[in-house]
Amino acid sequence: MNAMHLDHVTLRTADLEGTRQFLQDLLGLTVGYRPAFGFPGYWLYEREQPIVHLIPGGGAPVGRSAEVIDHIGFCLDGYDEFRAGLDMKSVAYSTMDLSDLGERRLFVRTPGQILIELVFRETPKQTAA
Repeated sequence: MNAMHLDHVTLRTADLEGTRQFLQDLLGLTVGYRPAFGFPGYWLYEREQPIVHLIPGGGAPVGRSAEVIDHIGFCLDGYDEFRAGLDMKSVAYSTMDLSDLGERRLFVRTPGQILIELVFRETPKQTAA
């Protein structure tokens, strides 16, 4: 069996431009090629890969019985620098430290309130032999 990885996520948003700008500023994603689908939207790229697709949505709340994606997560490097950048831009966030996993996490919300989890895995420190 071939290795599997997540190809992309598509987000429906009532604030297409605001969400695009937020993700560009937050994650450094860039707008790239998107086929002419006949409806507005963006493909946001990380290097050569379009990892976030944005399309218009009505912004209507989803009932509690509906199945929905709770959040999306991105694995990044440089926790301290990233957190300082959020502070400098006055972006609200919450934190979670999972020391048993060697991970620190930041949680932010897009303008439309989509939850984004930013995971930072720490490299184990090597001890001298």
